[in-house]
Amino acid sequence: MKKISLALTSLALALSAGTAVANCDSGERVVKFSHVTGGTTHPKVVAANNFADRVNKEMNGKMCIEVFPNSTLFGDSKELEALLLGDVQLLAPSLSKFGSYTEKFGVFDLPFVFKDMDHAIRFTNTPEGKDLLLEMDDYAGFVGLGYWMSGMKYFSANKPLLLPSDAEGMKFRVQTSDVAKQMISAMDASPQAMAFSEVYGALQTGVVDGQENTWSNTYTKKFYEVQDSITETNHQLLAYLFMTSSDFLASLSDEDRAQFLQIADDVTQEANLSVKAAEAANRANILKAGGKINTLTPEQRQEWVDTMKPVWTQFEKYIGKDLINAAAGA
Repeated sequence: MKKISLALTSLALALSAGTAVANCDSGERVVKFSHVTGGTTHPKVVAANNFADRVNKEMNGKMCIEVFPNSTLFGDSKELEALLLGDVQLLAPSLSKFGSYTEKFGVFDLPFVFKDMDHAIRFTNTPEGKDLLLEMDDYAGFVGLGYWMSGMKYFSANKPLLLPSDAEGMKFRVQTSDVAKQMISAMDASPQAMAFSEVYGALQTGVVDGQENTWSNTYTKKFYEVQDSITETNHQLLAYLFMTSSDFLASLSDEDRAQFLQIADDVTQEANLSVKAAEAANRANILKAGGKINTLTPEQRQEWVDTMKPVWTQFEKYIGKDLINAAAGA
């Protein structure tokens, strides 16, 4: 059985990040799993740790996974390159990170394309959603193992946002997604792409005025501390591509690969079933910690939808109209 052995500094890091690095036995295949999220309650943290635990128990003696959370190994800008180079074997980046490899994942970023997470999960189980897992294999060697849902997104800002026009002239942090940038521009605001690890400081110092994220990200990164309030727009999905490389999969025996992929699928299904509860808990945690949440009237929400829906048309030729229709109609 695996044992956890950490120096005091590593122990402090592991406790703050909600994981620990396994002490792998001699002769085991060491597999590094890097991600950028911290805390203990975030859905990605829980899923990554559960996956490592399952593999380390069920494939004991053959494979040992070490999890490196909170950008401790590689940050947003370096992790995909690290996977290509073989410096890590597993990642779980946001689906917004793949614009330079394929534009089709932009379907997940379209504002109001999904009504809720259940809608998004239905789409990932369609033939179109499953095909996207292999979209980057031929020319980048990236293989999706599954989609890890994190939640729907909400806007926070240094003043209340009840209508899109309230954001006029403001600066919002976004991921490196062309769709997200155009969505912010539709509000007559300015999109500012930056790494996740830099967001709190940018909000605190006024480099940006607001951001958009899930309840779990907003709570675990304490964005509510440096924002006036969060508006329950429910405008966009945040999900991660649990992924590896085709080289890594090819290096496994047929038996080990089948076991590894089955554990990956099991953990993905379990993770997605638990996300709604985690999001509800972290919404409550924000309120308990003194954060403010603005709810929208049906009329206000419709104005957000009407303002952002034209972004779909802007990206039809890149994402594909059929793919957009498949997502919206799932």
